Amino acid sequence: MTTIYVAMADALLVGNSGTCRLDGHDLECVAAHPDVPERLFVGSFDAGLFRSTDGGETFERVGRDVLDADAVMALAVDPGDPSLVWAGTEPSAVYRSTDGGEMWEPRPGIAELPSAEEWYFPPRPETHHVRWIEPDPRDPDRLYVGIEAGAFVRTDDGGETWRDRPEGARIDNHTLATHSAAPGRVYTAAGDGYAESTDGGETWSYPQEGLDHRYCWSVAVDPDDPDAVVVSSASGARAAHSPPDATSYVYRRTSDGWQRSMDGLPGPDGLARAVLEVDSEGRFYALTNRGLFTSTDGGRTWRDSGLPWDESLLSQTPRGLAIA
Repeated sequence: MTTIYVAMADALLVGNSGTCRLDGHDLECVAAHPDVPERLFVGSFDAGLFRSTDGGETFERVGRDVLDADAVMALAVDPGDPSLVWAGTEPSAVYRSTDGGEMWEPRPGIAELPSAEEWYFPPRPETHHVRWIEPDPRDPDRLYVGIEAGAFVRTDDGGETWRDRPEGARIDNHTLATHSAAPGRVYTAAGDGYAESTDGGETWSYPQEGLDHRYCWSVAVDPDDPDAVVVSSASGARAAHSPPDATSYVYRRTSDGWQRSMDGLPGPDGLARAVLEVDSEGRFYALTNRGLFTSTDGGRTWRDSGLPWDESLLSQTPRGLAIA
């Protein structure tokens, strides 16, 4: 049975009933693994990292003696090893747990990369943060990291050393994705546009044909087809992040380029940029400020998932989505 965890700005919705947890915290991200669906991690901007081992019934704060920041902005569980968990913070730092979140250790050096002098987050220009962590599905020591804003970086040795942004990589990376059937394939939805790599981020291409709105936020890829890609985007940051005045879109990639994929979705007016996910069976999910929507035809059409949706959520930007 699929378990859904939805992180909105000030509450976590647990399960198909939409039970509210962690309300009152400024949430940023959520992560879980299908093999251990009852264990989930939630990052907050104001109170660090939370873990639940009972499907969201109760939570404990973890990593507080190791993480140097209260703002946990990114989380990932290794797809092949649910005991291997990654966290990213503001200011930019990466941490690792190898025992399912009990103990944490820093993976130093990321903020000492040469390009770090140019990193900054426009709303808080004195700082920057790890926006996304993407483990390589075939190599637990390889990790792709998106810095907002400033860089795409990579480690090939579990965070012992870091490789600075390669020439041509996007600068404002929001979401990264990989594909188990396409070694080296990396996808990024970035504020400076969509991009793909087929060699682990060494070189990049920029398929933009038909993508009329290029402030990209989220990307999801069909597990059975590495060329079947769905992204959410807007004309710029204000249009993406500011409901009820937001205007955003969902696109799907076809052989003819990008096409808008709004059939069954609300908006685009009033719609905050969607957080996208896909499960192991190829069902796509789009989390919006208007509710959670699903697609069983590769993102061509969408329907409301039926998740209960309080009116207070209409004015919130969605923060994270985990399907376990």
